[in-house]
Amino acid sequence: MSEFLQSDPQKQETLKKIIKRLHDGESVENVRKEFGKLIKNVAPDEIVAMEQALIREGLPVQEVQRLCDVHVDVFKSAMTTERGKAGNISGHPVRTYREENKVAKRVLKSLKKRAKALAKGSPNETAISAFADDWTTFREIEKHYARKENQLFPYLERFGFTGPSQVMWGKHDEIRTVIKRVSDNFAARKWNDIYTEVKELAAKVKRMIFMEEKILFPNALKKLSDDVWVTIRRGESEIGYAWVTPGDVWDANLVASQSARPAGARTTAPTTAPVAPELPVSPAADSTAADAPGGAAVPLDTGALTPERINLMLKNLPVDVTYVDENDKVLYYSASAHRVFPRSPAIIGRDVQNCHPHKSVDVVNRIVDSFRNKEKDVAEFWITMNDRFIHIRYFPLFDDAGEYRGVIEVSQDVTEIRALDGQRRLLDW
Repeated sequence: MSEFLQSDPQKQETLKKIIKRLHDGESVENVRKEFGKLIKNVAPDEIVAMEQALIREGLPVQEVQRLCDVHVDVFKSAMTTERGKAGNISGHPVRTYREENKVAKRVLKSLKKRAKALAKGSPNETAISAFADDWTTFREIEKHYARKENQLFPYLERFGFTGPSQVMWGKHDEIRTVIKRVSDNFAARKWNDIYTEVKELAAKVKRMIFMEEKILFPNALKKLSDDVWVTIRRGESEIGYAWVTPGDVWDANLVASQSARPAGARTTAPTTAPVAPELPVSPAADSTAADAPGGAAVPLDTGALTPERINLMLKNLPVDVTYVDENDKVLYYSASAHRVFPRSPAIIGRDVQNCHPHKSVDVVNRIVDSFRNKEKDVAEFWITMNDRFIHIRYFPLFDDAGEYRGVIEVSQDVTEIRALDGQRRLLDW
């Protein structure tokens, strides 16, 4: 059934059949007793293998996502111990995730209390301010989910470990939807609706914490070696942390220095990003460009720049740029100080389809296919995010021979630009 499947295949088939019965409408109560008899000390691998098998056999990811809450309820009594000691050490990425989960529970408890006070009607400014403070604090959880999506999931995908990440990303988006509803209701001063939404939010976040603690993290610790965790740890700061500062007992530099393995040691996922294919130099450029500070200048169609200057230019543009090659692999993103969307080095070499929630993959593929077939020359979108107006555009790239060479994504916060009026000339500066 799966390369990860180490337990009894017959047991896995039975588990799949029960999940399918739930999918077909049978009540949880009807299958709970059967689960109790079948499952004892079930390993996280079995849940993962089951979900991946269901997805491979045609059950839509959205359906597995819908069943995820049922999975949690049914498996909760059967789950026993976590695996992997490294994840308990301060500074290890898994320990950081777990510390964030502890804070999330505390903040949610306070948030529910504040929301309940608002729902009593005609709250005073003190109560409103208290909720607003807790709500601002809670929204840090976005960094927790963004780090999973952009930093942890890419390394798991290199093992073909995609089912759980697809499902969890969908659950992240469900949580984000409720977060937006709470913010909208707070702006509209709909106190009763806020309390209802906060209760739903708390339930969803707690289920996600359970899935992380009992499924995702134990499997990640089992599948990823120390040298991969070192790479993950070094890239985390690109995304940021929710509420906590990682400890330093598990020191990435020290672990890296001790991670050399003797012959015969198990193979693991690549510890560094795949090397991007070398881009061709324009035949019109001067190949004898002189060396300069920052390395030899790279001949361009108009002028020549050192790699240092190219990097400075790209990361200081007032836009985010991401380059996806003709094979749908991410080659580059501009590491600017204030990105619109989070990125981390883990996405280099990642399939662009895995950089989006599963529900968006079909649209991504349609855009790429329309570019590759020269049917479209731009795809344009705009959204409001955290009260900022974001403009997103995709452009196809073709070389001088007309061959498709990929896509660039350009994202920009245009909030202030939209507000411009009249004119301001250079001499007015």
